[in-house]
Amino acid sequence: MRPPPGLSITDPKLVCKLDKSIYCLKQASRQCHNKLTSTLVTIGYSKCPSDHSLFVKYVQSSFTIILVYVDDLILAGNDLDQIHYTKTVLHTKFSIKDLGKLKFVLGMEVARCKEGITLYQRKYTLDLLQQSGFLASKPTSTPMEYNNKLQANFGILLEDPTSYRRLIGKILYLTHTRPDISFSVGCLSQFLSCPTNLHQQAAHRILKYLKNSPAQGLYFPTKNTTIIKGYSDSDWGGACLDTRKSTTGWCFFLGSALISWKSKKQNIVSRSSAEAEYRALAMASCEAQWLLYLFRDLHILHPSPISLFCDNKSALLIAANPVFHERTKHIEIDCHVVRERVQNGTIHLLPISSKLQIADFFTKSLSLIPFYNLLAKLDMISIHTQACGGMLIEKTI
Repeated sequence: MRPPPGLSITDPKLVCKLDKSIYCLKQASRQCHNKLTSTLVTIGYSKCPSDHSLFVKYVQSSFTIILVYVDDLILAGNDLDQIHYTKTVLHTKFSIKDLGKLKFVLGMEVARCKEGITLYQRKYTLDLLQQSGFLASKPTSTPMEYNNKLQANFGILLEDPTSYRRLIGKILYLTHTRPDISFSVGCLSQFLSCPTNLHQQAAHRILKYLKNSPAQGLYFPTKNTTIIKGYSDSDWGGACLDTRKSTTGWCFFLGSALISWKSKKQNIVSRSSAEAEYRALAMASCEAQWLLYLFRDLHILHPSPISLFCDNKSALLIAANPVFHERTKHIEIDCHVVRERVQNGTIHLLPISSKLQIADFFTKSLSLIPFYNLLAKLDMISIHTQACGGMLIEKTI
């Protein structure tokens, strides 16, 4: 550790002793964020109310945006002069390191070409497979065995559950770019307190599935629309045999690109499939409202209500007709936010066939053919091939 400027040391063999690190204090991140915010505000940026880690600056037709995660910043815009000016100010205040064009951030890789941008985690996946000893394993077609109903007391308890918890935590980070494993990881996360050998085998199956396509990720095409559409679904009491709570699943697309998704067990037990679907609609409508807030902060106009597809007619009728008192009087008031969103024009509920319901991908384990049919609709691609072990040419990205 070098001595600070102004401190003269006669003996060159002496070193500085660190009594306390400011970086590890509880308030360090808050103070750092406050200083960064004040710096960006002074040069014309404004913090988005919908996301406090997002900063936007508009100067006539110039648009610049900064996304902050702790001490990592992503800077984008359509004006190079504004981008260079922002870099200069940040370097003066914080002595930042410019890494150039975005290629790798927080374990996620970014590949871009004229056709679009791909976000994936190939290096993270291969490192995970190597650390777990599954790099040379035989791949599987699906992340979870079809109709596999895991329970807490099935199997033999693991002597050391630390390895299972660590593995689930690492796989959980992959769900940022791999929505195809969201439901499987969510199911296995319920057994972190007392995992068994059956739960560990199910986790190993996810690793074998990742071995099948480690570079698969999200694709955002250049030629796309700014119209948002969503899908909402629920599996009534089928996923968790211990609590009989339903699983909520929803996803939202910006044009053809998947931008948001969720697979989560509901808080209480639903009395009917209509109630479970209605609760899923409530969660999806809140996400739709947040997306509209985000669009407003980014100065993007959404001309029409967000289309939200649901495959349960009873849930659609409950949302549209408040006369169904006997069926809904036991449902919490906050679930009726769906009616409010429909009435104020935020969302527009539409029916859809269960075979075409994409959100079904996030509520249950599927067999091979339905799994890949729905996976194809998520518009995920893999820009690497296992045969040659390298990246495809840029034209085919």
